[in-house]
Amino acid sequence: MKANELRKKYIDFFVSKGHKEISGKSLIPENDPTVLFTTAGMHPLVPYLMGEPHPAGVRLTDVQKCIRTQDIESVGDPTHNTFFEMLGNWSLGDYFKDDALKMSYEFLTSPDYLGLDVNTLSVTVFAGDEDAPADDEAYEIWKGLGIPEERIYRLPKEDNWWGPAGATGPCGPDSEMFIDTGKEACGSDCRPGCSCGKYFEIWNDVFMQYNKKEDGTFELMDRKCVDTGMGIGRTIAMLQGKTSVYDTELFTPLLDKIGELTGKKYGDNEEEDNSFRIIADHAKASTMIMGDPQGVKPSNLGQGYILRRLIRRAVRHGKKLGIEGAFLGKLSEIVIEMYRDIYTELKGNRDLIMSEFSIEEAQFNSTLKKGEHEFEKLLPNLLKNPKKIIPGRMAFKLYDTYGFPFELTEELASEHGMTVDRDGFEEAFKKHQELSKKGSEQAFKGGLADDSVMSTRYHTATHLLHEALKTVLGDHVAQKGSNINSDRLRFDFSHPEKMTDDEIQKVEKMVNKAIEDKLAISMKTMTVEEAKEIGARALFSGKYDEKVKVYFIGDFSIEVCGGPHVNNTEELGTFKIKKEQSSSRGVRRIKAVLR
Repeated sequence: MKANELRKKYIDFFVSKGHKEISGKSLIPENDPTVLFTTAGMHPLVPYLMGEPHPAGVRLTDVQKCIRTQDIESVGDPTHNTFFEMLGNWSLGDYFKDDALKMSYEFLTSPDYLGLDVNTLSVTVFAGDEDAPADDEAYEIWKGLGIPEERIYRLPKEDNWWGPAGATGPCGPDSEMFIDTGKEACGSDCRPGCSCGKYFEIWNDVFMQYNKKEDGTFELMDRKCVDTGMGIGRTIAMLQGKTSVYDTELFTPLLDKIGELTGKKYGDNEEEDNSFRIIADHAKASTMIMGDPQGVKPSNLGQGYILRRLIRRAVRHGKKLGIEGAFLGKLSEIVIEMYRDIYTELKGNRDLIMSEFSIEEAQFNSTLKKGEHEFEKLLPNLLKNPKKIIPGRMAFKLYDTYGFPFELTEELASEHGMTVDRDGFEEAFKKHQELSKKGSEQAFKGGLADDSVMSTRYHTATHLLHEALKTVLGDHVAQKGSNINSDRLRFDFSHPEKMTDDEIQKVEKMVNKAIEDKLAISMKTMTVEEAKEIGARALFSGKYDEKVKVYFIGDFSIEVCGGPHVNNTEELGTFKIKKEQSSSRGVRRIKAVLR
């Protein structure tokens, strides 16, 4: 089964079960200060899982683009990807475990859908602990479906519990489905979730039935939700009998092109294969990030920094394989063609994507020259060292500050009769990685849906700011991302040059006038087509008949948004712009506060 067929079968199946197909959201989270990218299928739906009514109803299904950045340095092995797609189905207070598990089982085993051999299927359920009892309900449902007890595993919280998005909130046990690949067990304790590769995870049903309170205890909720996910890349790899997602049609055209550019063949040399995979993955992820409806450009901030890191890592590995000159645009063309009918925004943003790849590759080649120059400056002192060893921390500084690859430092060292302390480099690199991962994990656990009073006020203020910027600067202004917490708002928008003091004052004055006018805020649910007809502002990427929420702030602004909002602008206080600066090429950033 190919990826396109899996997408269609999954959506068709859940639509036949009463689910409404909704459009996946942007890779850039809306108004979420806790993560840089949409990291999971459930991410855009958190407000609805927490109680906000969804305009499409209580049964939903979708395909969501995701970017996961915690494991960038692991990309290159056969399993990790930066960009991936999640298939999801959702129950918002409607059906629960019985229906969810039966639908999962039917889709996996029915010959009309995936047709998997039930004898290869193993499942896991929550074993229970001091916080919550064992999930006997899920256990009995699986037994009733014919899964023998020896293939139903009771596992602890670290394996079968989905925590709240923040420190508190909805959470609960999950049940995961695995396919036995036929590999020999690695030992007597081998089980689903083991890293040996015998069991391949294919699906996860999360049962949000508890609320974690501030005192750390858990209480059962009246409104229970189901949140499920299936990764397209991993699933088709398993269905096609492949051991790696890179062996499927989602990557083979890219690997073939890299082979054409290098004169090498994927599969001949494992070290070179690692570089093939890194280039293919990073070229695809970078294309998706720049081609997104709220796409960002390479920069030294936030999402732009991650994008720059992906591009530069791909270029470094291109050089390792002997590629000279710019090449990522050639791979991006393949990505755009592969996904042109699924993510149509890629076609519209093609010229921008090609331009940014060209600029970034040229800049990085210049950066590499700077790194070589820096090395030459350090050389006289390095040569004085009788051991002729370049300290690892120095090699890491060249890598971290100048993007200078360790392998190039080794080459230059060798030319001067020196070696590099690889262990010291790896130790410094590991420390950096741990700090980065810790920050990323803290961000993800820090609360995906901050609905505090102040965050709600700032959310509403971004609508006023957006409208004021369009009025003062022109219709070319479009939102390119926002980041809101309870202390301030940050708003990125398209504009080619620095705003003048007079323009900043006009925008500030216009927002405060809207606040002083005490404008009432109302919401109506309508189709995307209807929202377009009344002139609502939005990045329209959904289907024309899909239901959306449209917020009206008096007669000042009309905008499609998921909320939350205050009832009247008088609740906002006084609006003050603290800083206006560049975010990336052609994008400006405003930081503002309410007093």
